[in-house]
Amino acid sequence: MNRFFLIVLLIFSFNLSAQEFNAQVVVNAEQTGNPNLQVFKTLERSLKEFINNTKWTNIDYRTEERINCSFFITIVSYTNDAFSATVQVQASRPVYGSNYETTIFNVNDKQFSFDYLEFQPLNYNPNSFESNLISVIAFYLYTILGVDADTFELNSGTKYYEEAKNIVGNAQGTTSSGWIRDKDPNRYRLNDDLLSGTYDGYRTAMYTYHREGLDVMNNNLKKGKEVITESMKSLQDMHNNRPNSYLMRVFFDAKADEISSALSGGPSVNIAETIQILNRIAPTYSDNWKNIKF
Repeated sequence: MNRFFLIVLLIFSFNLSAQEFNAQVVVNAEQTGNPNLQVFKTLERSLKEFINNTKWTNIDYRTEERINCSFFITIVSYTNDAFSATVQVQASRPVYGSNYETTIFNVNDKQFSFDYLEFQPLNYNPNSFESNLISVIAFYLYTILGVDADTFELNSGTKYYEEAKNIVGNAQGTTSSGWIRDKDPNRYRLNDDLLSGTYDGYRTAMYTYHREGLDVMNNNLKKGKEVITESMKSLQDMHNNRPNSYLMRVFFDAKADEISSALSGGPSVNIAETIQILNRIAPTYSDNWKNIKF
């Protein structure tokens, strides 16, 4: 075969089979007093390869379509192969017609204990719970896939949340924390709320805010701002039914700074009502709302 066409074919094939994520992984072990141990570096490298090289869906993503995400793992303590940690999970997606990346997910999971033997293979099995390390990472990857999908098409992330629910189900009966129904926010509650119609306001807001708000700002800044203000009403309806929900916190942990910036400056729109809504449904972010200039 002509070498030129072989190269083109290889490039084309790679683009067709590119995986879903462009993930960054950081393992911070400063709190252990031994941050330079090789096992932490191996864990960091292995997790990055596991996330980026595993095929998580049956969809072919182009390289430029990969979802940017990050896992910042803080090792609190470890004994032999047992690790106690927290993980900050973030994800973003591009805004149409711009170079701007908007944060769509930002969760700090403090219930992240796992066993890890250096150089052990990391493989995801959807049919069983084999490792808390793998299950937690896979859970958040499918949740990110769902959130990302919801920002492009209303409620299109359900199949990914269902896969995350399967991971939750497989984890029942284990001794690992974060997988059972609890009054405190955890993975079980996050997944249960995402699939509950009671909290549809979150998913509606995620779609209208991003697809009909941010994505139109490049062509019509005023309309984009107006849609962003309208999207807050979906959250207000959710708040009226279930105040102080976990998903409300998840939304504003990702969007509070951006909302403040997006609604300040540019074409003038009437956001007095929006400010009232924000102060009512997300009072802990009041400093952000005070910074909105209109």
